[in-house]
Amino acid sequence: MFPGRSVEELFSLSDGGIPAPLVTAEPTKSGGHVTESCPTSQMADVAAVFSSRSAFASAYPPSALFDTAKEINAAGLSLNVLCQNYPDHRLKQLLESGTRIRCLFLDPQGKAIRAREDEERYTDGTLTTLTALNISMLNRLKEKLTPEAAELLELRVYDETIRFNILIVDGTTCVVQPYLPHARGVDSPTIVINDNTAADGLFPVFDQVFTSMWERSSPV
Repeated sequence: MFPGRSVEELFSLSDGGIPAPLVTAEPTKSGGHVTESCPTSQMADVAAVFSSRSAFASAYPPSALFDTAKEINAAGLSLNVLCQNYPDHRLKQLLESGTRIRCLFLDPQGKAIRAREDEERYTDGTLTTLTALNISMLNRLKEKLTPEAAELLELRVYDETIRFNILIVDGTTCVVQPYLPHARGVDSPTIVINDNTAADGLFPVFDQVFTSMWERSSPV
């Protein structure tokens, strides 16, 4: 019933007289990335799970994820975590210091975003407008960059049924959200995954999802 635990361990008491827990894992922050304090085979490479994006953001603000990043890959709908929740001047500093940023938006002119608006019961083009605004904001930022830094900011769009919001930082931390029926992205569960090259890890799965989507996308 409890693989990896002996009978003595299961019934032994901790110093406080309370049976020791079978699994103790909680997320910690190190160097701007999420790390796992007590990895277990049961959790694969999952470091933390939150009930919503807002709960995740409270524990791990954008500054903790991005301030020391050298590579950021983001795919989803409007990518608000980069475009609305992280200051423009910090994005500029990252790019000017050599950070590569790839952003993959749901095409504001496509069919998939209108289907998502219908699903979330928006009738005024909210998602279309917000996504177009975020793309425009990054394009304006790109115009202010040096030619070398501008090449590091890549913007693309895709027109497919949206399934995940994926954020990968430095090839070591992956934040994933599924898109639930009739629910806003901010209300969806959020999973934090650490790089694990083992066959049963989730990181390579979502890294490949991003790569595949990027290869099928179109430049802005």
